[in-house]
Amino acid sequence: MRRYQVSAKIVIATPHLLRGKQSRLLQQTGLPRRLRLLAMTGLLFLSSIFCNPSPAFAIETAAKQAFMIDMNTHSVMLNKNGDEAMHPSSMSKLMTVYILFQRLKEGRVHLDDKFSISEKAWRTQGSKTFVGIGEQISVEDLIHGIIIQSGNDACIVVAEGLSGNEEAFVSEMNRVAKTIGLTHSHFTNATGLPDDNHLMSSRDLATLAERLIIDFPEYYHYFSEREYTYNHITQGNRNRLLGNDIGVDGLKTGHTDAGGYGIALSAQQNGRRLILVINGMESDNDRMEEGDRLLRWGFREFEDKVLLHKGQKVADAKVWFGKKPLVPLVADQDVVLTLPINAGEVTLTLKYNEPMPAPVAAGAHVADLLVTPPGGEPMAIPLVAGEDVPKLSGFGRAWAVLGYYVHRKQ
Repeated sequence: MRRYQVSAKIVIATPHLLRGKQSRLLQQTGLPRRLRLLAMTGLLFLSSIFCNPSPAFAIETAAKQAFMIDMNTHSVMLNKNGDEAMHPSSMSKLMTVYILFQRLKEGRVHLDDKFSISEKAWRTQGSKTFVGIGEQISVEDLIHGIIIQSGNDACIVVAEGLSGNEEAFVSEMNRVAKTIGLTHSHFTNATGLPDDNHLMSSRDLATLAERLIIDFPEYYHYFSEREYTYNHITQGNRNRLLGNDIGVDGLKTGHTDAGGYGIALSAQQNGRRLILVINGMESDNDRMEEGDRLLRWGFREFEDKVLLHKGQKVADAKVWFGKKPLVPLVADQDVVLTLPINAGEVTLTLKYNEPMPAPVAAGAHVADLLVTPPGGEPMAIPLVAGEDVPKLSGFGRAWAVLGYYVHRKQ
């Protein structure tokens, strides 16, 4: 029995364009009335609906790299050179903080533990927490020093305190980066100080920011603190958008001559959380103004839309040697997209192998629905078998094979 790779595209269209046979097919597949799927001879084909879709919804930005996602839906809202390797500057300190938070959560380190300050840490140039050589400093002071004061010296103390030396800590940074899905990042130091091989992408920084928020909610509050005093020196948080009227509550700025001015931001408003990373701006004011402008655009011009509900049937797939001829393909979760309010067409591409060999277990991942918003990136949504389809007995299988060949000859 030959198995086919089935691929069908489904296009969201205006309801009044669906009439007659198309409307009946919609009811049979179980899709929402605004989706259309045509089936012919066991293969699914694209049936296009042309309804003058809006052009891709985009916004211009002066940033050299920019990447924005809605954290609730993982929808990409803005992508300008999102996978381009760039100099992240102090934004890469988020990786240093991630590893420190990880050790805290594992119980291997505690907030009141103290680390010794080496001469190397004391001599480290750039932004400082102003640690004193030979002294000891608590882990919580180091967290404040890195996040609020962007202290390079604090980063070295953490690296040495956790791994013995900065080189070993950098190896840990690169190892952990791979495990959390950073695909365009390579670290050479714990500080973000200039190095031709110390690189990240804006997409990776957004992923790292998301992981910090999800993995360590108990420590995320440090990112929203406005100032901190250490050694009788008070320094303000370089993220001047904190506490503005659109709900910015983190994360980190960065600046080097090689990378320009950058910032990783997160803001929450009306149940939606956006993450934005921009880099390559000309000045501190420019990055703050652009970060504010892009976040406002994201909240104002986009909304979350439910495309499918958990358990909703998308299509039926043929089953070979099964006690039932078909198995329903259903969503195993609500499918919610972040789309422009005046979005054009959304394309759904359904992929699976047909016929599926029995037995098929209910809940098994058997298909994928690729959701592509206008001008956006496709998202893979797993579809599962909606019910069990047991395998036929030996006699039943023989009868099915006979029927198949009789049908072919006809």
